[in-house]
Amino acid sequence: MASVLFKHIYKRFPGGVTAVSDFNLEIKDKEFVILVGPSGCGKTTTLRMIAGLEEITEGELFIDNKRVNDVAPKDRDIAMVFQNYALYPHMSVFENMAFGLKIRKVRKEEIKRRVEEAARILDISHLLDRKPKALSGGQKQRVALGRAIVREPKVFLLDEPLSNLDAKLRATMRSELIQLHQRLQTTFIYVTHDQVEAMTMATRIVVMKDGIIQQVDTPQNLYDYPCNLFVASFIGTPQMNLITGVLKKRENDVYFDFENCSLKLPAEKANAPELQPYIGKEVIMGIRPELLHDEPMFLSKFEDTKIPAHVEFIELMGAEINVYIKVGQETSMIARVSSRSKARAGDNMEFAVDVSRIHIFDKDTEKVIIH
Repeated sequence: MASVLFKHIYKRFPGGVTAVSDFNLEIKDKEFVILVGPSGCGKTTTLRMIAGLEEITEGELFIDNKRVNDVAPKDRDIAMVFQNYALYPHMSVFENMAFGLKIRKVRKEEIKRRVEEAARILDISHLLDRKPKALSGGQKQRVALGRAIVREPKVFLLDEPLSNLDAKLRATMRSELIQLHQRLQTTFIYVTHDQVEAMTMATRIVVMKDGIIQQVDTPQNLYDYPCNLFVASFIGTPQMNLITGVLKKRENDVYFDFENCSLKLPAEKANAPELQPYIGKEVIMGIRPELLHDEPMFLSKFEDTKIPAHVEFIELMGAEINVYIKVGQETSMIARVSSRSKARAGDNMEFAVDVSRIHIFDKDTEKVIIH
């Protein structure tokens, strides 16, 4: 098994386009690390540099403590699973899975053993004689995974492998990939633009934007402690409410004023040394949708942080409801409330904000001030 170490990696394309900039990261042995970010952020380019399919412009890449900048892809002991499966249409499932081993001149008995073992793990033993055209999308994805597994590589690279599947199958394959990682006990590096995939599967997530790492952390820490506005808005569904307002001190308390509303900050946040230079200035407050409540018990509990709102429309999500509200003239927000909520489109009602878990960001630098 193997660790992967990036030291000041850059990737520049002809024409002066920098796809990846000063990428520094250590991926430990057996980790499941996911690179996530919007299209064009450099995550697939990073994966292709690990595979050797893209040259590194500057910096050093180590796999299992060996510098691999100039090592050919076939000698890196990695296996890559592509978005489009990349199966040979004229070959059977068995032949597709065995092809890489035949190229390496592995003995026939060993090839048979590895292919049958991988097929058993992926529950595709009954498909070994079929051609790809006779397979569903999910089955093709398993074959592509099987072809990687038989190689017994040090590192698995997966480039948006679930993006061609329907929503139900994607959810099933997510859990299967987690179990596969646990079973194989090897290093997985996975690329996706879907933050739900990242949150549910990764041991650590690397959030990227414009070729630059924004934050690296566990899924829960990314959700609870985003380092800047981009991470705060990218991680979480529905995304965090971001509201521009002014911090004002009245007597011994600090309030966040926006539109016709005033939210009293809890003492531990109001007295935070980091916040003091921002009193009297515009900042951005981040409020997760689940921190807005419309139940009577919360409305009575958070007397100092109630806001009047107009319900524009609602999304029924089964156990929960997403309520889209307008506060004042300019501010749109989303509240995620219980399915017991009586909120209906067109209603004017109050919501209580749990300010103990809000985030405040610098409006200019977009970096977090306090959590």
